[in-house]
Amino acid sequence: MLNRVAYLWRHDRLAVVAFSAALALTLFFAVRMLVFSIYWSDPTHRAQPPEPWMTPRYIAHSWGIDPAEVALALGAVKTPGPRPTLREIARLRNVPLQQVLVEAQALLDATRATK
Repeated sequence: MLNRVAYLWRHDRLAVVAFSAALALTLFFAVRMLVFSIYWSDPTHRAQPPEPWMTPRYIAHSWGIDPAEVALALGAVKTPGPRPTLREIARLRNVPLQQVLVEAQALLDATRATK
């Protein structure tokens, strides 16, 4: 087997590099999917009440709703860099954190009522 790899390396280095890169990317995304699946299959991560550290996307995943719907309901604007937390959204909107938490809970209650 090692002889075959050495032969390929000598005769078609580009193909070996391309294959290795494709294999590394495949492994990266497979591990990422596995970690994501394990995390969200835990029932404690489902239907969590909103907390200041959460992002609209986290709330959307936790409740199984569209992330854009949550962001729109909370008045979250796209900003460069990491996704804003509820605390940061309240600061950017110049409103108390409690108001954003109440808005998030109202959205979740409405979502729960329609399911």
